[in-house]
Amino acid sequence: MAVLSSVNLTLADWAKRVDPQGNTPVIAELLSQTNPILSDAVYVEGNLPTGHRVVIQTGLPTVYWRALNVGIAASKGATAQVDEGCGILEARSEVDKDLAMLNGNTAAFRLSEARMFIESMNQTMATTMFYGDVATEPKGFTGLAPRYSSLSAGNAQNIVVGGGASTDNTSIWLVCWGENGVFCTFPKGSAAGLIQQDLGEQTVYTESSTAGAASSTLRMQALVERYQWKTGLVVKDWRQAVRIPNVAISGFSALTGKQAPTAFETIIHKMAIAISRLKAPEMGRAVFYMNRSVYSVLMRLAFEKSNAALSIQGAMTQFGTPSMTLSFLGIPIRLCDAITNTETLVS
Repeated sequence: MAVLSSVNLTLADWAKRVDPQGNTPVIAELLSQTNPILSDAVYVEGNLPTGHRVVIQTGLPTVYWRALNVGIAASKGATAQVDEGCGILEARSEVDKDLAMLNGNTAAFRLSEARMFIESMNQTMATTMFYGDVATEPKGFTGLAPRYSSLSAGNAQNIVVGGGASTDNTSIWLVCWGENGVFCTFPKGSAAGLIQQDLGEQTVYTESSTAGAASSTLRMQALVERYQWKTGLVVKDWRQAVRIPNVAISGFSALTGKQAPTAFETIIHKMAIAISRLKAPEMGRAVFYMNRSVYSVLMRLAFEKSNAALSIQGAMTQFGTPSMTLSFLGIPIRLCDAITNTETLVS
């Protein structure tokens, strides 16, 4: 007897995707996230088939005061090559052809499945951009957090520590996107971004069936789609990004009235310090990233005007929907759900 694979849609799954009239309704995306970092990032084609090689300056040449008729020694600067690898994020959808055709609207049914795959790819990619670590997932790429994780590292001056000391900590990030700072890359000769490929109808193989002493491989016709995203993160100049870690979420519940508590004023000060730590914000596009716990508080402070450095602007998009922009000293603040509240303390 064949065992139905858990990766294939069942008839019960199909029933959940249709309304009483047999149509495929709009699905409430309760598991979707807001991760604008995916659209903010600058993408540069890699110079390697597997990623991108950058040359970074590790030392300056020696210069001398020279007296007349006295020569000087030759000198040179020091550089190092760093290879940033790309990961290949991939998924595959195989839907029984007859199951997809049950309600007569195959395209709508497949679209509902595709939206879920794309959302899952987006969430995984955004999480990796912050927390990816090839030490634990060698097939991925290294994100921002492992690069800014120690106060004894060479880039410690760009880690502005918050006041958290427990396990309910998050980070605020300031990233200056640009080819000379922080950017995303994709393998040389490949395409940038998420690729969705309709592979059409195919014969796919399911679980093997054993009847007595004989066994056979089971087959079915399926509508197949493939999703792929090749990318990596390059921090060419570590001075173009700043992390504010150890931001304690538990202190946020203290906000009352129109006066921000000291904890929040401290965060505002840390954000100001972060701006001063950027090497050259004019050489790229600087953006703050934070999760909902921090974003909601700063949004409230902006509404109450309890801090003049925060500003909030509302507008209507081209589709007639409201849009809001929160900024600090002119730098946009983005809500990013991929940033967690359970980060390890940076020390």
